[in-house]
Parts: sequence; C-alpha cells; structure tokens
Amino acid sequence: MSIEGAIVGARYRLDQPIGRGRAGIVWLAFDTRLFRTVAMKKMYLPVGLPAAQAEQARAGAIQEAKDAAKVDHACAITVYDVLPDGQDVWLVMEYIPSRSMSTFLADHGRLTAEQAASLGIQLGTALGAMHASGIVHRTIEPGTVLLADDGSVRITDIGITGGGPSPAYRAPEVARGGQAMTASDVYSLGATLYSAVEGVPPFGEDGDSSERPPQNAGVLTGALQKMLRADPVTRPTMNDTVRSLGAITEGRQTAFIPPTAPAMPTVPASLPVPMPPQGQQVHPQQYQAQTQQLQQRPPMQQQPRQPTARYTPPPSQPVTKSPSPETRKRLITAAAVLAAILIGILIAELFFV
Repeated sequence: MSIEGAIVGARYRLDQPIGRGRAGIVWLAFDTRLFRTVAMKKMYLPVGLPAAQAEQARAGAIQEAKDAAKVDHACAITVYDVLPDGQDVWLVMEYIPSRSMSTFLADHGRLTAEQAASLGIQLGTALGAMHASGIVHRTIEPGTVLLADDGSVRITDIGITGGGPSPAYRAPEVARGGQAMTASDVYSLGATLYSAVEGVPPFGEDGDSSERPPQNAGVLTGALQKMLRADPVTRPTMNDTVRSLGAITEGRQTAFIPPTAPAMPTVPASLPVPMPPQGQQVHPQQYQAQTQQLQQRPPMQQQPRQPTARYTPPPSQPVTKSPSPETRKRLITAAAVLAAILIGILIAELFFV
C-alpha cells in the first residue's frame, strides 16, 4: 500500500495525494535523482490473476506507458518514465498545477459554446497528433482533461486502458466490446464537449439512455451531433473536427461539413422540378414520385469549359476578304468617271452625227 514518504524504485519519494483517477490515486512526488517534482500514478492491474496472466497484464501496462511516452505535444502530459516496482507498475509524468475538467465543471458550472469550441480545438489537436503516431487515447472524458492554472490544457492517461472509460463517454462500438479506434476518440471528445456546455452527458451517465437534445450548445450543436453519430464510419475525423471547430470560433458555423460524412444527394439549381404539361392532369402521387426520383439523382458535375475553336477554311477554298473603306472609295470614284465618259460619248453621237 502506498503511503506518504515512501520511496518507489529507490528514486521517487511520494509526498502527497493530489487527485484520484479511474485507476487510483495520483501522487505529487519528488525525483531524488534529477531533483524535480513529478506526478506519479500506480497503473491499474487486475487482482487475483494466475501468475502467467498477471505477468502478461504487467507487460501490457508497461507497453502502454512506453507508447504514451512517444507523444510530444503541448496539450498532452509528458510521460517521463515507467517503473516496475515489485508487483506494481508506476507511471511517472510531468507535474502541472491544475485541476480536472470534471472538478472545474462541478465548481463553476457549464462552459459557453465558444469556450467549448476553443477547448475542443486544443484537445482535438493533441488527439490528432496521437492518431498520427498510431496511438488511440481510449479514455477521453472530463476526468482525463486537466485545466492548468496557467490557462493551458493537458490530456492525461494517454492510451491507458486501466479501469476503462466512464460509460457516459464510451463510444457505442467500444460499449459493444469492440476495439477502440480513432473514431472512438472523436465520439468521446464530442461527449466531453457536450457535457461541458450542457452539464450532463448526451446519453446519460450510463451512456445507454435515450438521447437528450442539446439546449445550450448553440452554434456547437451541429458539430456535436456529427461527432456523436452511432456509426463510426460517418463521424468526422479528428482533423476535420479541429478545422470545423476553428470555423465555429471564427463565426463560420455552416463550415462544419466533414469530408468523411456521406454526401447527401441534392437537386442542382439548374435542374427544375418537372411540371405537368399544360392541360394534362397528373395524379399528385405520381407527381411526387417523379419529384423524389429527380431528387435522388447525383449532383451534376460541372464540366470544364472548352476553348472555342476558330473556323479555318479548307485549303481548296479561296478566302474572300472584304475590301477596306479606302479601296471601296477608289472603286466608286473610278466607276463615276467611267460613267461620265460613257454619257459624254453618247451625247456627242446624238448631236454631231
């Protein structure tokens, strides 16, 4: 049993408890080798397992800690060390004066939609960095989000499965026994942001109640509904979510159209709904069926504009050019002179012959 003043691994002194997570107590500790303050937590290991399974569980916990140590992001708690100590495994992390988001909400109430969107951008950026490294957080919820005293945000328990996530923030596919994936983190982040603005989880504390329509989410409503889709395939990616939450903070709420969402067929503006011919009676149901059939057509793809080709006469055909104004003037003058000469000759013949 861990007690104040105990030395773990002949190096870390446990000073005082500073919090309690899903897997147990978080300790403020002192590194007697590097002379720095750290945070330590005993990783969750099932009790009463046969020796072989217990050793396998310890190896799995150590590997999770090693994976978490690979994450390097300003919004993620840095893992310094993983320390086997007897039958226990300790996680050594950076210490940030902070309190959990769950504690903050209990003390101060809900966040505004704009505050939650800003918070979601920071959390989503860190989660996106984890996903790029092949790591799934698995347990994102208000209890694993730390609001630091300096105004920054940190995510803890990165990739740690011990204890399991709270049912209220667990993605449906995980609740059914499936493996957590990046889309599961999107759902859990959506449920966390929902609780931040609504004060309660979207599907109750058990995660299995009927959906509660958001009442205070405001401009965040559309984003939350897409993140909380039951089918993980239709949820936005984490990077899509960050971009869309950024659009919300900039006042462009309608920009939340994640490319991972299935496209909805629409009728182009240039394609009118067919109207019955004049004088012909069409049954209303028949007209409605025709309209629905047209609306189900995929959107028309705009073809690139082709340059207009100029006409070039074939070589065998002579090209006739129009005379210029100066040439036409000369031709008219010559014709007038010739006509005058002919008239003079005609008059001379009449009078002198």
